[in-house]
Amino acid sequence: MTAQLVALCFDANDPLGLARFWAGVLGWEMADDPHDGSTLLPSDDTGFLIRFLPSREQKTGQNRMHFDLTSTSLDDQRQTVARSIELGARHIDVGQGPEDRHVVLADPEGNEFCVIEPDNKFLADCGFIGALACDGSQEVGYFWSEALGWPLVWDQDQETAIRSPHGGPKITWGGPPVARKTGKNRLHFDLAPPAHGDQQAEVDQLMSLGASRIDLGQGEVGRVVMADPDGNEFCVLLPR
Repeated sequence: MTAQLVALCFDANDPLGLARFWAGVLGWEMADDPHDGSTLLPSDDTGFLIRFLPSREQKTGQNRMHFDLTSTSLDDQRQTVARSIELGARHIDVGQGPEDRHVVLADPEGNEFCVIEPDNKFLADCGFIGALACDGSQEVGYFWSEALGWPLVWDQDQETAIRSPHGGPKITWGGPPVARKTGKNRLHFDLAPPAHGDQQAEVDQLMSLGASRIDLGQGEVGRVVMADPDGNEFCVLLPR
């Protein structure tokens, strides 16, 4: 049995404010969070929560992971951009050229995201969150495919992508060169053992696939903090 992806977590200086922004962009409902943050509940086949957890750390450098939001038409793309900016986003330059048809934005805390052009074939069968696009090696794509039990839907020129058998966003890795890591990632995954599973057994399984345990000063909090083969932090929770 493989781990379950429970949530994508954002470190946030203002968790409630950032949750309200993304609730407005995505059209998801907000809910109480037992971990003293804010949570969004998916309204589609995404299959995992989005959590916003309090952090005093300021963002440094470009995130290794960002949302690719899809569009059904050029007008739909413009509306998503306009709604995002009205809610507090801004245009940013990450090196995109004039020929690029996607729009690059940052949320109120500087987290990058893209609004993709409507005729993008790679995301054609995906929902509004088309992908979690990541800087990462081919090795880390293979790791997450095994860890989650999600099949590879792309594996070419050291670029990889996986997707849940139940649908939802793709998770993609762009291959080398992998962006330099600048401190702790502001986005991370929360995993849980399968139903009636065991946390330690899941940790052992993930380590056999190439993960490592790390200490971020978390203490005894009921979760195990780990890093994937590219050094990206993630957490293994107690069984749900």
